Amino acid sequence: MQVPAAIAPVVDLFFPPRCPLCGAPLAEQVGLCAECWGAMAIPADPACAKCQRPFGEGVPEGAVCAPCLAEPPVHDGIAAATLYNEPARRLVLAFKRGGRVALAPFLGRLMAARLMHPGLPQAGAGWLVVPVPLHRWRLWARGYNQSALLGAAIARERGAALVVDGLVRRKATPVLGGLGARARERALAGAIAVNPRRAAQLRGADVVLVDDVLTSGATTEACVRVLKRAGAKRVVVACFSRVLNEALDHA
Repeated sequence: MQVPAAIAPVVDLFFPPRCPLCGAPLAEQVGLCAECWGAMAIPADPACAKCQRPFGEGVPEGAVCAPCLAEPPVHDGIAAATLYNEPARRLVLAFKRGGRVALAPFLGRLMAARLMHPGLPQAGAGWLVVPVPLHRWRLWARGYNQSALLGAAIARERGAALVVDGLVRRKATPVLGGLGARARERALAGAIAVNPRRAAQLRGADVVLVDDVLTSGATTEACVRVLKRAGAKRVVVACFSRVLNEALDHA
C-alpha cells in the first residue's frame, strides 16, 4: 500500500513495513522483498504478436503462437504483469480470498506498467477501464470485486476512466476450472452483458478489461465479445497473473 509521505513515519512506527509474501522487513510500505521479487515470473520477450504469450529464444518479432493461429483472438492483446507461479498464487489468494485489499494499488501498478509493453496499444487518457463483473451473490459474500479494485489502481496510474459497472453478470456461474471448452461456453452463455446505462459510453471506446488471473480465458473472452458487440473499438485484457505453465521457462 502506498502511504502518504507525511504520515509514513507514524504508520511505520506502529505497523513496520513487511513483505506481504514472507514477512521480511522492508524499507517502506510497498512492494516485495528482494528474494520474493526474484521468485516472481515476469513475462519476457520475444512474445506472440497477438496475445503476448512468451516464446523461447530465436523466434522472430511479429510471430504468432499456435493457439492464436488456430483461433484468432477477439481481444487486442493481453497485458499480464506476471506468470502464475507459487509466489503469484499466494499474492492472489491473499488479495482475493484473504481480504488483503491493501495489495490492490501495488498489484495494479504492476499491471499498469505492463500495459506499456510496445506490442500493445498504449492505453491511457481517453481509454475506459472495465472490470470483469461478479455476480451479486458472490459480491455480497466476498464484500468486494477484486477486479474493480485493480481497475481503480490501473485507471489512476494510466489516467484512464474507470467504468466499474460497464459489464454486469446476469447469472451465477460455476467455477470454470476443470471444465471443457464446451462446458465453459454453456456455463457462460448469457451470463455477461453490457450495462444498458453504459452502452453509449462503451460504443466506439478503447477498453482495458481487468481481471485478477487469466486461466483458460473463457470469462474474459465472453466479456470481450460482449464489449465488441456493443461497439467497443479495441479491448485489451489486463491481468495480474496469467496461467501459462509452458511459458514459465521463458519468463
